[in-house]
Amino acid sequence: MYSELRQITDRVRAAQARGTPLRIRGGGSKDFYGQSLHGEPLDVGALRGIISYEPSELVVTVRAGTPLSELQAALAEKGQHLAFEPPCFGAGGATTCGGMVAAGLSGPARANAGAVRDFVLGVTLLNGRAELLTFGGQVIKNVAGYDVSRLMVGALGTLGVLTEISLKVLPRAPAEATLACIGLSQQTALDLLHRWSGQPLPLNASCWLVETHAGATRGHLYLRLRGAVAAVEAACPRLLADLRALGGEATRMDNTMAAPDWNACRDQTLPFFQERRDELGLWRLSVPQTTPALELPFDTLVEWHGGQRWFQAPLSALEQLRQCAAAAGGTATLFRAPAGADTSSSQRFSPLQSALSRIHQQLKHEFDPAGIFNRGRMYAEF
Repeated sequence: MYSELRQITDRVRAAQARGTPLRIRGGGSKDFYGQSLHGEPLDVGALRGIISYEPSELVVTVRAGTPLSELQAALAEKGQHLAFEPPCFGAGGATTCGGMVAAGLSGPARANAGAVRDFVLGVTLLNGRAELLTFGGQVIKNVAGYDVSRLMVGALGTLGVLTEISLKVLPRAPAEATLACIGLSQQTALDLLHRWSGQPLPLNASCWLVETHAGATRGHLYLRLRGAVAAVEAACPRLLADLRALGGEATRMDNTMAAPDWNACRDQTLPFFQERRDELGLWRLSVPQTTPALELPFDTLVEWHGGQRWFQAPLSALEQLRQCAAAAGGTATLFRAPAGADTSSSQRFSPLQSALSRIHQQLKHEFDPAGIFNRGRMYAEF
């Protein structure tokens, strides 16, 4: 393992001296995500393996190239998991732990369990000067001052090469239930979710979308509850009654049938994602959960109790989506571009205000003064 790290360090040192851009690559499962892919590939897949795992302490440390599936299997053996449910894109377990942190993407449980950054305790990073730096540790109290390790979450590798990551893990909930309701409009579903969010309910995840059932196209709301057995069993009849009172056809699903659907939602293999027409992009709008249904003429899927909304829309809708998100106090991201589309002139992420842009550029210069890592991956100017 030391030889692999030494080879990567030598590549970074040589690239820094020449000013040659490098494109950090683990499993390549998120090559679609971000502004552009520039530079010579820097493969970090050889940095793999679980360094330490203390189930009683709820802490695991892994090398960045470790396949996410390998980590999840090890945690499952001890009845534990990554509560933020990171998506697994690509076939054959291509998603790596480093890519998971660098992309900063969370799954259906994000609204209740927290985001990736909430579970990162520490990282080891190779910066643009070929220096190996360690931030944070294996317990939260190790962090003093600015928590630099969490700064790497969602940075898309623009600040350096992650080599090791320490994460907080959690036990799996003893009970789980999924409720399905047919016949609710998006606004009705959002109103319910808003009301329930203020109550002591074990609501873990939600998903609203339009589906065809028995020949009719109607809004479907799916709810997942997780927690103590007594809490889940007490909440199910109460929520079913609320759903039926509004005219919905509500039922409790069998967990063996529901689990694959939640995994498909997490990994974007539901028909909503897979059957997208080539001319349409997949847009992600991050807005406050209390935001009403957005008046947009595009196919929609709503997650995180209203906080994350997916739309299928053409590139020409960029300004409309950005303005709509901004008016709600949120942002709009072109998550997946239309097939074959040239997005070089479009900003995939919402533009930064001038003050934030300066902070980003200063951080980039501090960690990567020669600008060699994933140049232009987040924004064209850095």
